Amino acid sequence: MSSANHLWPTPMRGISAKTLLVLAAAALPALFVAAVLGAILVTTVTRAERDFETSTIVARRLTDIRVLLEREQGLVARIPAELDLSRVERYAEEAARTSRELDAAITALSAHTGLVSPAIVGEIDAARRTMAASTARVVEAARSFAQTTALEIVHGPFEEASRLLLTFLDAVGSNVDSVAEQARARLQASSASAWRLAPAALIGALGMVALGIWLMRREILAPILRLNEHVQRIKDSRDLDIQQDRRFLDRNDEIGTLCASFERMIGELGAARRQLIARSEAEIAKHTERLEAALTNMLQGLAMFDAERRLILCNGHYMRMYGLTPEQAKPGTTLRQILQYRAANGDLDVSAVDKVLERLLARVPYGESGGSYVSRLSDGRWISVSVEPMADGGTVTTHEDITERRLAENRIAHMARHDALTDLPNRVLLRERLEQAFSGERRHDDRFPTVLMLDLDRFKEVNDTLGHPAGDALLESVAERLRACVRKSDMVARLGGDEFAIVHFAERAAAAEAELLAKRIVEVLGAPFDLAGQLAAIGASIGIAVAPEDGADPDTLMKNADLALYRSKSEGRGTYRFFAPEMDERMQARRNLEADLRNALRDKQFTVHYQPLVNLETDQICGFEALLRWAHPDRGNVGPSEFIPLAEETGLILPIGEWVLREACIEAAGWPDHLKIAVNLSPAQFRSPSLVQTVMSALADAGMPANRLELEVTESVMLQDEAAAFATLGRLRDLGVRIALDDFGTGYSSLSSLRKFPFNKIKIDRSFVSDLSEANVDALAVVRSIAQLGVSLGIATTAEGVETEHQLDRVRAEGCTEIQGYFICPPSPASEIERRFFAGNHTRAGVGAASAA
Repeated sequence: MSSANHLWPTPMRGISAKTLLVLAAAALPALFVAAVLGAILVTTVTRAERDFETSTIVARRLTDIRVLLEREQGLVARIPAELDLSRVERYAEEAARTSRELDAAITALSAHTGLVSPAIVGEIDAARRTMAASTARVVEAARSFAQTTALEIVHGPFEEASRLLLTFLDAVGSNVDSVAEQARARLQASSASAWRLAPAALIGALGMVALGIWLMRREILAPILRLNEHVQRIKDSRDLDIQQDRRFLDRNDEIGTLCASFERMIGELGAARRQLIARSEAEIAKHTERLEAALTNMLQGLAMFDAERRLILCNGHYMRMYGLTPEQAKPGTTLRQILQYRAANGDLDVSAVDKVLERLLARVPYGESGGSYVSRLSDGRWISVSVEPMADGGTVTTHEDITERRLAENRIAHMARHDALTDLPNRVLLRERLEQAFSGERRHDDRFPTVLMLDLDRFKEVNDTLGHPAGDALLESVAERLRACVRKSDMVARLGGDEFAIVHFAERAAAAEAELLAKRIVEVLGAPFDLAGQLAAIGASIGIAVAPEDGADPDTLMKNADLALYRSKSEGRGTYRFFAPEMDERMQARRNLEADLRNALRDKQFTVHYQPLVNLETDQICGFEALLRWAHPDRGNVGPSEFIPLAEETGLILPIGEWVLREACIEAAGWPDHLKIAVNLSPAQFRSPSLVQTVMSALADAGMPANRLELEVTESVMLQDEAAAFATLGRLRDLGVRIALDDFGTGYSSLSSLRKFPFNKIKIDRSFVSDLSEANVDALAVVRSIAQLGVSLGIATTAEGVETEHQLDRVRAEGCTEIQGYFICPPSPASEIERRFFAGNHTRAGVGAASAA
């Protein structure tokens, strides 16, 4: 064929030229038929070329799509094997980029509507959406280290969608083959049409027509049929390496061009296929190597069993965890054999192998979702086992040593029910013990519990004076002494701070035993404690409640023991009291008083009374002290000693004290300028961070100079944080406010406070003034010492509670500079003060005139 092709002149080597030459040689009668035949043949061949070209393009696109699909499959298959999140993200990004390229190639393929139907395009798009959703789930699972879930998605919906996509691509390929076959059929049909039209013209030109037909078959139809046969062989064998006849490839016409183009396309497809296979094999090898590395470096043991419970694979951590050798853990070893090896190693009791195997098999039956359990080995280790079933009936198990976690959980559980300092049970465990006692779960011979609530006396003094480390050491020593006082069946608990509780189970008379125990505790805790060389003397107040008389449930029993403790503390401390029903009545009355106290400020039940201060040097009134009074609509006048301590305990003293300060400043602002107004500050008020701002606001609102305000504080406010207390006093002093040290001579009085801060005044407690007599030399000595101290320091001294002329004369003789008391005037409302002292000129009158007024 090649040599014959060379016989044609170069301008006549095209198919169209050859056809025209053959037709020109035919007889004139056959010219029309030959022309029609030539036109049909040219049209058919041209369409066939177009169809082949389209088929070639589609075939290339199919090849590109398959290459991209295999690349995407390889990338997605890597993700579950990676434990490194950065690599997971890199593979996810590469898979996304490949997916976009694949989607672009599929979009280009769908443009060939003649070969790819819209229905096939829709099915391909649906498969791609499934693959994209599966890829996203694989990436999310890998990010959460759920490798098993990721593998299931890869081998499940992702592979299924991939296979479905390949099926549709094969359908498109089949359609391409069908188009080629149709081209051949069209050529054959065209040839038949030519034969039907030719008879009339062929009568006179049979020789030329025969020559033309021979030339047509030789130069056109035969090469096309051979090319079609070549395509069919490639399709049937799927062998892209089959070579075409060189005679067709060497032709210089369109047939040669078509054959050469097809040969190049097949060559490119073959090279791409071989390259893809090589890359896939390399990727698989790399994935296998990484999977082995991941299994080797896992912190957990991993083992995979088939449906017959034979070992498929396990990692080294699994073997080390159970002391298995490589021979004992080789593939094919049954689960029973592994349990027997473990029993031989001491991890498992030999007699329990069957029972353990039965329990393990029952945990994960075929087809169910997995589960987990925790087992305790003979050597004390705790192992957490997670079991996940596989689709073929096998299982994947991961084994983690959680011994340290269990120990930590036990420590946390112990800490949740025990005091961190003393290791005594806390309130939670105490309540659990009482609930068990009342429910009968741990009751000793149906005995009910007795609860003793303890509060340490003078603990705060030790803590404040010796420091918190000494306070902690004292609490630990108290815990040890309490443990020594009780039986093993009893419980000692620390409820917080310096409060303890004891749950006691009496063997005979509960009240009698509780009293003996309380006496022993008071005695034991009354003995001095040696705290790093310093002796500390404290005591204990105890409240006792006996079940079931004093409470048939934990809450009631503890509440009543607490009420008894409150009674014990209020009656002098260092003693014990049994609960009595009237205690509850007293506590209820106290709660009612607290509720009324909360409403008093809102309902304007408080008033401020004023008591004059007299300067003994001039016998003139130099100021007034503001004193709070409560006129309750039902209770009548409630004494300060009754409600002030309650206000301090509840924190209500803060808004009440601020109200008194503001009322006193507003009232005093209308008095003569030389008169001072004294206002008491409670410890809670003094600790308030807004105290200085409140004082400034009260003075500004009243329009009163700061030097007319005198704030009275007790030395107790300086015990907890002396530096902060003196800083606050200094800020008040900087405002121009006068500072008086109240109740000097009682409680914690010491000269250190007077040395560290320049107080304007010392107030002598009324208890010393009321006892002034020649017989009571102690009270007289205290008054004399304080007055002389004031003279030495240049500080004014005020004697409180002066009620008789004799007391006035004594404090004047001892050197006090001011007096205050009923001898001058009882605390009175502002209107009464106005009437008695400001209506005339009483503020300039002597002591006698003031008392007479």
